Amino acid sequence: MKRRLFFIVFILLFASGGVVRAGEKAATAKGPDLLSDDYTAEEKSSEVASYDPLEPMNRVFFTINDKLYFWVVKPVKKGYAAVLPEGIRQCFQNFFDNVSSPVSFVNNLFQGRFEDAGVVLSRFVINTTLGVYGFGDPALVSFNLTPRPADFGETLGVYGFGEGVYLFWPFLGPSNIRDTVGLTADVYAHPVTYLNWTLEQEGGYYIFSKINAQSLSPDVYEDVKKFSFDPYVAIRQAYFEHRQGKIEKQKQ
Repeated sequence: MKRRLFFIVFILLFASGGVVRAGEKAATAKGPDLLSDDYTAEEKSSEVASYDPLEPMNRVFFTINDKLYFWVVKPVKKGYAAVLPEGIRQCFQNFFDNVSSPVSFVNNLFQGRFEDAGVVLSRFVINTTLGVYGFGDPALVSFNLTPRPADFGETLGVYGFGEGVYLFWPFLGPSNIRDTVGLTADVYAHPVTYLNWTLEQEGGYYIFSKINAQSLSPDVYEDVKKFSFDPYVAIRQAYFEHRQGKIEKQKQ
């Protein structure tokens, strides 16, 4: 069981991440646009970012992940998108999102967002039935019920837990201590954890879902590398702002 849990956490970390710092007050001011032509070294020195005492190590892992992106992830993603039309890939994404509904449902409850939890439950029931096991999204198209995603990293942030040290995981990408713990907890809310699958089957499911999601997402990584003053800092800052923004939204 421990081996299986570790493997699931590993794959889930590959599909997400987190960042911010514990014990220190996170700044609310928006950082500079690192893709802007007007971005300067002075702005870099004054930007608001996460706590990163492990930056030398993180930069090594960032370089490894950068090579993996261009040598493995990008070719696989492009080949996959060339083989399957976007409409089919979107149906797969609807299915993956529907299967992971219990994660959002539980975390919306933990955050006291009962209306959102009700929407998540309604979407799951409608899409599982009318949407043919979730491959369609009639909850959105016909009932205007928009997704209400939530994860345990956000839940911890809503309750005031600090983010911890910034981590750039090898093979996995940006995260932090709080969000890594959160992802571990989210494993227990995901239905795939309770299927009697082999490690290979579980790994195949999560990797397939990740590749499918990436094939539908805007490809901005190369633009970040091309236009930012420092790609490592740009990604760290963007991730910090993304996670902080989600937590602040959940608090409203």
